[in-house]
Amino acid sequence: MNKDKGQDKPRKMQDQSGWARPDDPATAGSAAPQQQQAQEAQAAPSGHDAGKDDEGGRLQALEAENRELKDKVLRLAADMENLRKRLEREKEDAVRYAAAQFARDMLTVSDNLARALEHVPEEKRGESEFLKSLAEGVEMTLKGLLDTFERHGIKKITPHGEKFDPHFHQAMFEVPTSESPAGTVVQVMADGYTHHDRVLRPAMVGVAKQEEKENG
Repeated sequence: MNKDKGQDKPRKMQDQSGWARPDDPATAGSAAPQQQQAQEAQAAPSGHDAGKDDEGGRLQALEAENRELKDKVLRLAADMENLRKRLEREKEDAVRYAAAQFARDMLTVSDNLARALEHVPEEKRGESEFLKSLAEGVEMTLKGLLDTFERHGIKKITPHGEKFDPHFHQAMFEVPTSESPAGTVVQVMADGYTHHDRVLRPAMVGVAKQEEKENG
């Protein structure tokens, strides 16, 4: 009997010291919630980490907005530069071709002077001092007019013997011939004129065509 009591005494002292026993129902129930709370605390982000993520998201949004605004500014600048260049070209063209209509009207004067000279042939000029002086005056007037045209960028097109070009010539009729290749300008009814790089009036011409050979 005394021996059994001696063996139970150390076990009681151990229980009274407050050591937790794994198989003790009282301690097992209180340890489980503490372990769950510790795991949740480790899994949940801290307040510092959450704030850092929000700051990173705002920074990315600002960078995207900045790129979009920069792209809009660049496109607007390109559009303004294109508009400036177009207005500058229109201004230059307005100044460059301002006298085009006036010059076109003056071509009639040039044509009339040239026709007047054609009606006073060289042999007739020697017969009359008056006709000679008149022809010389008309020639000087026509030359002065053509020189003025040149100074303002107006040049005469004299295409006789050249290949027909629809950009500068206007075909009035065809001339059957074997002396010139087909499509060659063989007659000029009226000279053409260009104003800088534009056609002021096409030359009115007769164009050669292949002469048909008679059978037999």
